[in-house]
Amino acid sequence: MNKKQIVLITGASSGIGKETAKTLTKSGFKVYAVARRVEQMIDLAELGGFPLGMDITKEEDINKVVDHIIKLEGHIDILINNAGYATQGPVEQVPIGEARRMFEVNLFGLGMLTQKVLPSMRERKSGKIINISSGAGKVYFTMGAWYVSSKHALEGWSDSLRVELKPFNIDVVIIEPGAISTEFNDVSINPLAEQYGNGPYSAMVNSLVDFSRDAEKDNKNSSPPSVITNIVLKAIRAKRPKPRYAGGAMVKPIMFIRKWGGDRLYDWIITRMVK
Repeated sequence: MNKKQIVLITGASSGIGKETAKTLTKSGFKVYAVARRVEQMIDLAELGGFPLGMDITKEEDINKVVDHIIKLEGHIDILINNAGYATQGPVEQVPIGEARRMFEVNLFGLGMLTQKVLPSMRERKSGKIINISSGAGKVYFTMGAWYVSSKHALEGWSDSLRVELKPFNIDVVIIEPGAISTEFNDVSINPLAEQYGNGPYSAMVNSLVDFSRDAEKDNKNSSPPSVITNIVLKAIRAKRPKPRYAGGAMVKPIMFIRKWGGDRLYDWIITRMVK
Protein backbone atom coordinates (compact mmCIF):
# COMPACT_ATOMS: atom_id res chain seq x y z
CA MET A 1 0.00 0.00 0.00
CA ASN A 2 2.92 2.33 0.69
CA LYS A 3 6.24 2.46 -1.13
CA LYS A 4 8.52 2.50 1.85
CA GLN A 5 7.41 5.90 3.05
CA ILE A 6 10.00 7.53 5.30
CA VAL A 7 8.88 8.11 8.88
CA LEU A 8 10.65 10.06 11.61
CA ILE A 9 9.24 9.48 15.10
CA THR A 10 10.47 11.00 18.36
CA GLY A 11 10.26 9.56 21.87
CA ALA A 12 10.59 6.04 20.49
CA SER A 13 12.40 4.43 23.43
CA SER A 14 9.21 3.47 25.29
CA GLY A 15 5.42 3.63 25.45
CA ILE A 16 3.40 5.00 22.56
CA GLY A 17 6.50 5.96 20.58
CA LYS A 18 8.08 2.52 20.67
CA GLU A 19 4.81 0.71 19.98
CA THR A 20 4.13 2.99 17.02
CA ALA A 21 7.65 2.59 15.63
CA LYS A 22 7.33 -1.20 15.82
CA THR A 23 3.93 -1.27 14.15
CA LEU A 24 4.94 1.05 11.32
CA THR A 25 8.13 -0.92 10.67
CA LYS A 26 6.14 -4.16 10.50
CA SER A 27 3.65 -2.43 8.19
CA GLY A 28 6.31 -1.65 5.60
CA PHE A 29 7.34 1.90 6.45
CA LYS A 30 10.99 2.86 6.75
CA VAL A 31 11.14 4.16 10.30
CA TYR A 32 13.80 6.39 11.79
CA ALA A 33 13.15 6.22 15.53
CA VAL A 34 14.82 8.80 17.77
CA ALA A 35 15.21 9.25 21.51
CA ARG A 36 17.92 10.03 24.04
CA ARG A 37 18.01 6.42 25.27
CA VAL A 38 19.34 4.67 22.16
CA GLU A 39 20.10 1.51 24.13
CA GLN A 40 16.36 1.03 24.68
CA MET A 41 15.68 0.93 20.94
CA ILE A 42 17.81 -2.11 20.05
CA ASP A 43 14.64 -4.13 19.52
CA LEU A 44 13.53 -1.61 16.88
CA ALA A 45 16.77 -2.16 14.97
CA GLU A 46 16.21 -5.92 15.13
CA LEU A 47 12.81 -5.41 13.49
CA GLY A 48 14.34 -3.36 10.69
CA GLY A 49 13.97 0.14 12.09
CA PHE A 50 16.71 2.74 12.31
CA PRO A 51 17.27 4.05 15.86
CA LEU A 52 19.15 7.33 16.27
CA GLY A 53 20.15 9.28 19.37
CA MET A 54 18.63 12.74 19.69
CA ASP A 55 17.79 15.19 22.45
CA ILE A 56 14.72 17.11 21.27
CA THR A 57 15.85 20.22 23.16
CA LYS A 58 19.22 20.45 21.36
CA GLU A 59 19.20 22.15 17.99
CA GLU A 60 22.50 20.55 16.97
CA ASP A 61 21.02 17.08 17.58
CA ILE A 62 17.96 17.92 15.52
CA ASN A 63 20.02 19.26 12.63
CA LYS A 64 22.29 16.21 12.66
CA VAL A 65 19.42 13.71 12.58
CA VAL A 66 17.33 15.45 9.91
CA ASP A 67 20.37 16.14 7.70
CA HIS A 68 21.36 12.48 8.01
CA ILE A 69 17.93 11.25 6.91
CA ILE A 70 17.59 13.77 4.07
CA LYS A 71 21.06 12.83 2.81
CA LEU A 72 20.16 9.13 2.77
CA GLU A 73 16.52 9.30 1.69
CA GLY A 74 16.09 12.69 0.05
CA HIS A 75 12.98 13.52 2.07
CA ILE A 76 10.77 12.65 5.05
CA ASP A 77 7.16 11.67 4.32
CA ILE A 78 5.80 11.51 7.86
CA LEU A 79 6.90 13.27 11.03
CA ILE A 80 5.44 11.94 14.28
CA ASN A 81 6.12 14.33 17.15
CA ASN A 82 5.65 12.00 20.09
CA ALA A 83 8.36 12.99 22.59
CA GLY A 84 6.97 14.61 25.74
CA TYR A 85 6.68 14.33 29.48
CA ALA A 86 4.72 15.73 32.41
CA THR A 87 5.73 17.85 35.36
CA GLN A 88 3.04 17.87 38.03
CA GLY A 89 2.73 19.85 41.21
CA PRO A 90 1.22 22.99 42.71
CA VAL A 91 1.75 26.05 40.52
CA GLU A 92 3.15 27.85 43.58
CA GLN A 93 5.85 25.25 44.17
CA VAL A 94 6.98 23.83 40.81
CA PRO A 95 10.29 25.52 39.96
CA ILE A 96 9.98 27.69 36.87
CA GLY A 97 13.12 26.06 35.50
CA GLU A 98 11.40 22.68 35.57
CA ALA A 99 8.26 24.08 33.94
CA ARG A 100 10.41 25.73 31.28
CA ARG A 101 12.24 22.46 30.61
CA MET A 102 8.93 20.71 30.02
CA PHE A 103 7.86 23.38 27.52
CA GLU A 104 11.22 22.94 25.77
CA VAL A 105 10.41 19.27 25.22
CA ASN A 106 6.64 19.43 24.68
CA LEU A 107 6.53 22.50 22.45
CA PHE A 108 9.73 24.32 21.51
CA GLY A 109 11.85 21.24 20.72
CA LEU A 110 8.95 19.81 18.75
CA GLY A 111 8.72 23.13 16.94
CA MET A 112 12.44 23.18 16.08
CA LEU A 113 12.24 19.69 14.63
CA THR A 114 9.15 20.55 12.60
CA GLN A 115 10.86 23.65 11.20
CA LYS A 116 13.79 21.52 10.07
CA VAL A 117 11.59 18.89 8.38
CA LEU A 118 9.17 21.28 6.67
CA PRO A 119 11.29 22.60 3.75
CA SER A 120 11.56 19.19 2.05
CA MET A 121 7.85 18.52 2.58
CA ARG A 122 6.92 21.95 1.25
CA GLU A 123 9.10 21.59 -1.82
CA ARG A 124 7.54 18.22 -2.63
CA LYS A 125 4.03 19.48 -1.69
CA SER A 126 3.46 16.31 0.26
CA GLY A 127 3.70 15.16 3.87
CA LYS A 128 2.01 14.41 7.15
CA ILE A 129 2.85 15.85 10.58
CA ILE A 130 1.27 13.99 13.47
CA ASN A 131 1.50 15.64 16.88
CA ILE A 132 0.84 13.48 19.92
CA SER A 133 -0.95 15.82 22.31
CA SER A 134 -3.15 14.58 25.17
CA GLY A 135 -6.69 14.72 26.44
CA ALA A 136 -5.10 17.39 28.65
CA GLY A 137 -4.90 19.54 25.54
CA LYS A 138 -8.65 20.03 25.87
CA VAL A 139 -9.30 19.57 29.60
CA TYR A 140 -7.45 20.25 32.86
CA PHE A 141 -6.76 18.57 36.18
CA THR A 142 -5.46 19.29 39.65
CA MET A 143 -1.67 19.71 39.96
CA GLY A 144 -1.35 19.68 36.19
CA ALA A 145 -1.26 23.38 35.30
CA TRP A 146 2.18 23.38 33.70
CA TYR A 147 1.65 20.16 31.75
CA VAL A 148 -1.89 21.08 30.73
CA SER A 149 -0.75 24.48 29.50
CA SER A 150 2.00 22.90 27.38
CA LYS A 151 -0.56 20.64 25.70
CA HIS A 152 -3.08 23.46 25.24
CA ALA A 153 -0.26 25.39 23.57
CA LEU A 154 0.57 22.44 21.33
CA GLU A 155 -3.05 22.18 20.21
CA GLY A 156 -3.26 25.86 19.26
CA TRP A 157 0.15 25.69 17.57
CA SER A 158 -0.95 22.63 15.57
CA ASP A 159 -4.22 24.23 14.50
CA SER A 160 -2.40 27.29 13.18
CA LEU A 161 0.20 25.12 11.44
CA ARG A 162 -2.51 23.05 9.77
CA VAL A 163 -3.99 26.13 8.11
CA GLU A 164 -0.55 27.44 7.07
CA LEU A 165 0.40 24.17 5.40
CA LYS A 166 -2.87 23.41 3.63
CA PRO A 167 -1.73 25.13 0.37
CA PHE A 168 1.30 22.82 0.32
CA ASN A 169 -0.74 19.60 0.66
CA ILE A 170 0.79 18.86 4.08
CA ASP A 171 -1.59 17.41 6.67
CA VAL A 172 -1.27 18.28 10.36
CA VAL A 173 -3.01 15.85 12.71
CA ILE A 174 -3.43 16.03 16.48
CA ILE A 175 -3.76 12.82 18.51
CA GLU A 176 -5.26 13.14 21.99
CA PRO A 177 -4.53 10.05 24.14
CA GLY A 178 -6.43 9.34 27.31
CA ALA A 179 -5.10 7.14 30.12
CA ILE A 180 -2.46 4.90 28.54
CA SER A 181 -0.38 2.21 30.27
CA THR A 182 3.12 3.70 29.91
CA GLU A 183 5.91 5.09 32.07
CA PHE A 184 3.90 8.30 32.47
CA ASN A 185 2.91 7.73 36.11
CA ASP A 186 6.41 6.68 37.10
CA VAL A 187 7.75 9.92 35.64
CA SER A 188 5.05 12.26 36.95
CA ILE A 189 3.23 10.74 39.94
CA ASN A 190 6.18 9.40 41.94
CA PRO A 191 8.05 12.74 41.94
CA LEU A 192 4.79 14.49 42.83
CA ALA A 193 4.56 12.53 46.08
CA GLU A 194 8.24 12.86 46.88
CA GLN A 195 8.55 16.59 46.24
CA TYR A 196 5.20 17.97 47.35
CA GLY A 197 3.68 15.33 49.64
CA ASN A 198 4.60 17.21 52.83
CA GLY A 199 4.02 20.83 51.81
CA PRO A 200 1.07 23.20 52.10
CA TYR A 201 -0.79 21.29 49.37
CA SER A 202 -0.05 17.89 50.91
CA ALA A 203 -3.68 16.80 51.41
CA MET A 204 -4.50 17.43 47.76
CA VAL A 205 -1.21 15.99 46.50
CA ASN A 206 -1.45 12.75 48.48
CA SER A 207 -5.10 12.30 47.56
CA LEU A 208 -4.23 12.68 43.87
CA VAL A 209 -1.31 10.27 44.17
CA ASP A 210 -3.54 7.65 45.84
CA PHE A 211 -6.23 8.14 43.20
CA SER A 212 -3.72 7.77 40.37
CA ARG A 213 -2.10 4.67 41.81
CA ASP A 214 -5.46 3.01 42.48
CA ALA A 215 -6.54 3.77 38.92
CA GLU A 216 -3.29 2.31 37.60
CA LYS A 217 -3.94 -1.01 39.37
CA ASP A 218 -7.20 -1.46 37.51
CA ASN A 219 -6.54 -2.20 33.86
CA LYS A 220 -10.04 -0.97 33.04
CA ASN A 221 -8.86 2.57 33.77
CA SER A 222 -6.09 2.58 31.18
CA SER A 223 -5.53 1.43 27.62
CA PRO A 224 -2.47 -0.20 26.00
CA PRO A 225 -0.27 1.98 23.77
CA SER A 226 -1.50 -0.01 20.77
CA VAL A 227 -4.79 1.92 20.95
CA ILE A 228 -2.95 5.11 20.00
CA THR A 229 -0.69 3.33 17.53
CA ASN A 230 -3.75 2.13 15.62
CA ILE A 231 -5.11 5.68 15.49
CA VAL A 232 -1.78 6.96 14.17
CA LEU A 233 -1.80 4.29 11.46
CA LYS A 234 -5.37 5.21 10.55
CA ALA A 235 -4.42 8.88 10.22
CA ILE A 236 -1.38 8.04 8.08
CA ARG A 237 -3.38 5.88 5.70
CA ALA A 238 -6.29 8.31 5.38
CA LYS A 239 -6.35 10.39 2.21
CA ARG A 240 -8.05 13.16 4.15
CA PRO A 241 -7.23 12.64 7.84
CA LYS A 242 -9.31 14.39 10.46
CA PRO A 243 -7.65 17.36 12.22
CA ARG A 244 -7.77 15.46 15.55
CA TYR A 245 -8.40 12.02 16.92
CA ALA A 246 -9.01 11.09 20.56
CA GLY A 247 -8.57 7.61 21.99
CA GLY A 248 -7.75 5.67 25.12
CA ALA A 249 -9.44 5.16 28.47
CA MET A 250 -11.69 7.94 29.81
CA VAL A 251 -10.66 10.60 27.29
CA LYS A 252 -13.88 10.90 25.28
CA PRO A 253 -16.28 11.02 28.26
CA ILE A 254 -14.09 13.55 30.09
CA MET A 255 -13.78 15.75 27.01
CA PHE A 256 -17.55 15.53 26.47
CA ILE A 257 -18.26 16.62 30.05
CA ARG A 258 -15.76 19.45 29.79
CA LYS A 259 -17.25 20.72 26.54
CA TRP A 260 -20.94 20.43 27.32
CA GLY A 261 -21.13 20.43 31.12
CA GLY A 262 -19.39 23.74 31.67
CA ASP A 263 -16.68 24.86 34.08
CA ARG A 264 -18.55 24.41 37.36
CA LEU A 265 -19.56 20.82 36.72
CA TYR A 266 -16.09 19.91 35.50
CA ASP A 267 -14.47 21.66 38.48
CA TRP A 268 -16.72 19.66 40.81
CA ILE A 269 -15.78 16.36 39.16
CA ILE A 270 -12.02 16.84 39.31
CA THR A 271 -12.27 18.23 42.85
CA ARG A 272 -14.02 15.02 43.92
CA MET A 273 -11.04 13.04 42.64
CA VAL A 274 -8.70 14.58 45.21
CA LYS A 275 -10.86 14.60 48.34
